[in-house]
Amino acid sequence: MDTVFLKNEDFFNFLDRISRDYELYVPFKIASSPKVQCDSGFNLPADDYFLDKYTQLDKESIVFNEYRPVEPCRAYFTPYKEKLCEYFTQEDKEKKEKPLAIFGLKNCDIFSLEIQDWVFLGGDTADPVYKKRRESTLIISGDCPAFKEVCFCRAFDINPFAEAGFDFNLSPLNNGFLVDIATEKAKKIAATLKEIFTPVTAGQLSGRASKRESVVKRLDEHLSHHKIPKKETLKDIVTSGHNSNIWHEQMKTCVECGGCVFMCDTCHCFLLADEPDSENAKRIRVWDGCLFKNFTRVAGGANPLKMRYMRLRNRYLKKFDFFIDNMGIQACCGCGRCIDVCPGKIDIRYILRKLYEEKYIPAA
Repeated sequence: MDTVFLKNEDFFNFLDRISRDYELYVPFKIASSPKVQCDSGFNLPADDYFLDKYTQLDKESIVFNEYRPVEPCRAYFTPYKEKLCEYFTQEDKEKKEKPLAIFGLKNCDIFSLEIQDWVFLGGDTADPVYKKRRESTLIISGDCPAFKEVCFCRAFDINPFAEAGFDFNLSPLNNGFLVDIATEKAKKIAATLKEIFTPVTAGQLSGRASKRESVVKRLDEHLSHHKIPKKETLKDIVTSGHNSNIWHEQMKTCVECGGCVFMCDTCHCFLLADEPDSENAKRIRVWDGCLFKNFTRVAGGANPLKMRYMRLRNRYLKKFDFFIDNMGIQACCGCGRCIDVCPGKIDIRYILRKLYEEKYIPAA
């Protein structure tokens, strides 16, 4: 992997070069106030970052996002709703479309792509639509200089900076960015940008290491107050807590909106359906999820997960039992999007902590 330095004044030259060959999505900020006072004593930002097309935004509104954007990155590889037949039949249209480039993804997003890749590429037959998008998309990730109150990636030993899984990675310094160039795809682009890339110095590398160490330390301190169980215990506490009252307790405020499913970076379930058309049938794929009542309903009307608490429990079993059994990793990246979006204030950190306490801490 090569590492170079990009000055702040050349930042948009870098983005302009990417946008020549790619449909580039970049972050912009929606400011919120006040800051969130957390148990660890930090005043944490409450701002949200969204991604939009580079050509649709004023350059003044484009920022380097300090933490992950609102939308899960899976939305760019398996959109909420898509017409699968049209994807393959409109060949001329496909040839004219630029591939995607996504700037603003974080290490939690990159971790989640391991789950998506296993689901859509790891079986006997790879999903051709996902495969094409995944191979053609340019991923430009970035370090997290800050974090939201809901961020808990470090609870699963996921760092707030990426060291693999990207094409480019940007690490902010005071007067610019260290740019890691990881793939042949990225190296070809970098070769055309020699006039704005300069060799990296030992001081710049040391500065990045110091910034990374600082945010890890602060995030660990913040998470110590949440007492999230270590990832080695997740499978045990979730399976042992099958009859825990926590499922009933938490679902009292659930309104079945599906926000936790749709905002999750590692969820992947979908529904295939055919839509009638005057000329051609349209096969569509839409997101689905185990928190919906009809998700497990069978043709005869029976539903093994007819109660809401059962569906919540099933969601945790899938993430912390099924995937650990089959992949060796949990299907949760600690992004906290499900906590942010839930109107019922259901908190995955709280549930995991309570399951751990029920399993390992005897009642007084």
